[in-house]
Amino acid sequence: MEKRELVIIGAGPAGLTAAIYGKRSGLDVLILERGIPGGQINVTDEIENWTGVIHASGAELADSFRRHAEHFKPEFRDDEVKGISLRDGRKIIETGSGDIEAEAVIVATGVRFKKLGAPGETEFTGRGVSYCAVCDGAFFEDQEVAVIGGGNTAVEEAVYLTQFASKVTIVHRRDSFRADRLAIERAMTNPKIEVIWNSVVENIAGEDMVEKVVLKNVRTGEITDLPVSGVFIFAGMDPNVSFLKGAVKSVGGGWIVTNERMETSAEGIFAAGDVRDKYLRQVITAAGDGATAAMAASAYISEQLHIQSILLEPEQVTAFIYSSIDEPQARLAADIEKMTASGSSKLVFLDGYSNRRMVEKMGIGDLPALIEFKKGSISRSEVISDLESARKFLS
Repeated sequence: MEKRELVIIGAGPAGLTAAIYGKRSGLDVLILERGIPGGQINVTDEIENWTGVIHASGAELADSFRRHAEHFKPEFRDDEVKGISLRDGRKIIETGSGDIEAEAVIVATGVRFKKLGAPGETEFTGRGVSYCAVCDGAFFEDQEVAVIGGGNTAVEEAVYLTQFASKVTIVHRRDSFRADRLAIERAMTNPKIEVIWNSVVENIAGEDMVEKVVLKNVRTGEITDLPVSGVFIFAGMDPNVSFLKGAVKSVGGGWIVTNERMETSAEGIFAAGDVRDKYLRQVITAAGDGATAAMAASAYISEQLHIQSILLEPEQVTAFIYSSIDEPQARLAADIEKMTASGSSKLVFLDGYSNRRMVEKMGIGDLPALIEFKKGSISRSEVISDLESARKFLS
């Protein structure tokens, strides 16, 4: 089985930033991606909120991210990830070309556009129904189109579509947009844009191509037809997590729960970017997540190698494991260190707080404790309450 130090799943802003930080930390980095590196920003027309760059297209920014990551020479591999499993503490990534064992994994798979689920949506996808204005806008030169949604993406893409369409109608189920004020101002002052409030799509209809959208007013119940040639749907996003199959804790529709170090509920598996359960999903926050995840993964790998060398590789070793944030435990550790300083056998001191996942994995409950390891397994352990109980255990 192939073995790697850090495997990053996804090559969007989070994954590519993680690759840069991972390689700069001296790690062996493999990036698994399907499609074009850069993620969703490839289908974004304009980006004006990436610090230091006043204006760029999504494709331009994605290309610069890719070139920056390539400078540090991680391995890029186009492969499908089918699952992640934990086998005896090992992290196994199941791909279309075989299994990979990784010291640490960063999940940076981003999101996919959510579907409305309206009748006709699936049938007319590619025949008038689209989820990407940049990809398909030019097909609707001098035609009327509808944009479904009220967030930043919907409002910004509606403005973009006015470069091609003769008229753009934004259909929103509420009576106000959820987008940024600047985006709203641009849309509302554009003469080609009209808005239908408090309405949802009941049906998308036509013969060979889309011809109309059937709308329902959520307040009055009134049904109306909106003749259009195209329907651009921006109704939110879902995380790309189907391959995880419950391997890590998630909420809602699968958004991955992490702490501030981007650690998931599974030891050695981190998550970064839009796939996380988080407040703001933007290019800049995804990149920040990627940097944090890579540094946390680097620290995790270093800790695992250190623990392996001091506890699991020697024939026999005794360790005092305590919590550094508990003052009595920290004082006891200092006292035991003084007591054993002149002894012939070396005692290993390990902070169970910073290495809490390792402590949990080994089944160590209460701290502080003295643990005797033989050939990598616990042979004897005891919770230590004072210096005398430590002396008895060690004698």
